[in-house]
Amino acid sequence: MHEFDVSSTASDHRLAGLRKLFPVQRFVNDKASRSAFESDGLTAFRAKPLAVVIPETADEVIAAVRWCFDNDVPFVARGSGTSLSGGSLPVADGIVIALNRMNRILKLDPESRTAVVEPGVVNLKVSQAAAPHGLYFSPDPSSQSVCTIGGNVAFNSGGAHCLKYGMTSNHVLGIKAVTATGEVVTIGSTSTESVGPDYTGLFCGNEGLFGIAIEITLRLLPKPEVFHTVLVGYDSLRAAGDAVSAVIDSGLLPGAMEIMDALSIEAAEAAVKCDYPRGAAAVLIVELEGPREKIAFEREQLSRVIAATKPVVEMVAKDDEERMRIWKGRKSVFSAVGRLSPDFLVQDGVVPRKRLGEALVAIEKLSRDSGIRIANVFHAGDGNLHPLILFDGNVDGMLHRAEAVAAELSRLCIAMGGSITGEHGVGMEKRDFLPHMFDENTVDMFDRLRRAFDPKMIANPGKMFPGTEAPALAMTGLHPLEKAGVIQRE
Repeated sequence: MHEFDVSSTASDHRLAGLRKLFPVQRFVNDKASRSAFESDGLTAFRAKPLAVVIPETADEVIAAVRWCFDNDVPFVARGSGTSLSGGSLPVADGIVIALNRMNRILKLDPESRTAVVEPGVVNLKVSQAAAPHGLYFSPDPSSQSVCTIGGNVAFNSGGAHCLKYGMTSNHVLGIKAVTATGEVVTIGSTSTESVGPDYTGLFCGNEGLFGIAIEITLRLLPKPEVFHTVLVGYDSLRAAGDAVSAVIDSGLLPGAMEIMDALSIEAAEAAVKCDYPRGAAAVLIVELEGPREKIAFEREQLSRVIAATKPVVEMVAKDDEERMRIWKGRKSVFSAVGRLSPDFLVQDGVVPRKRLGEALVAIEKLSRDSGIRIANVFHAGDGNLHPLILFDGNVDGMLHRAEAVAAELSRLCIAMGGSITGEHGVGMEKRDFLPHMFDENTVDMFDRLRRAFDPKMIANPGKMFPGTEAPALAMTGLHPLEKAGVIQRE
């Protein structure tokens, strides 16, 4: 366990000005309450913040950030804390700005197919609000019933259907944000057409290093007319991986393709009784969606492709109830794995789709050689692996052994020409691998870009970049994006 803490008692005088900005019930700095915020989904890292503030309005967020800038106090924005890379881990000498009460859908326009939301809105709530208009929000992380839009933007989240529809950045049209200097900027618009550099896309995936989004304009999509969902069982993990390449090579573009191995199936069955085929070494979920006539043709094509991959079993969802049961099994895996192991690490590497089967064989070998079980579940269509490394943190040395396996998985993805992260972000977990994936000039460019938004390095410090944080820098003149004419100050 990696733990960090400082005494809040000695720091009370520093926090006096911040305390005045919030009602007593929304300013938290007693030890017990701070403990609730000491970790995110990556529980291997823990740190107690000096205090937690819980804003309910954009003005309160802005006031908190400006106080941090004026007093050189680091801050971390946090939604539901579902980050699996330590991205919302608190800073021991800083504050947490908890955004869960910023949970209003400010506007939903079915004609323009847009929604304007606050950062604490839960992902699934957007689709539920849009459903009466025949619309939905496409990005669907496994944690979509609890994760927030602000976190989705910060880490450019994907989900099962990102193969066809793209990541969060492909569905964010505009952002109103407060940068780490306390400036309020507006980038993008409500239009799907844009001119010039994609600064909205730049903000998506910044991992909280630029500032905090306080209003987000989302693009909504029409619900598909029909779905065709198939669950296919294979006698090896590699066969399932090779089947993904076969489907894509056929010219089909499914809405989603997901793979689960035997351990993941075991966990899902124990948790939600999803009726997956018994004895399969792996299952592949393929979902086609779109107009009825198009899907009628594509389902026949898919059936031929699947038959050629020699599956051991094939199940076709006959109705929406069976479809939802298939997806319930897949969506439950991350939490359900807790039934198999008291602790686990989730990796998020990406490999080229053509090398997916090869990567799965390598992961199986790594599991055997290390003696550590690895449950595999991933977004197969875009090669985004999610190996779950199972261990018992109560056993001396097991965490470090699990972290060593995670490191090997990151090296594997880099060696295969892939990425250390597909959607979970670099955060704390993978920051030492940033220089292995990018050359020195590129990492330096990342750093200079971050400093343009955060010259004092107070926004989520210690994340993404390896090594110690640089000293504070003074900010002078116009913001770089203001010089370019793409943001407006308030």
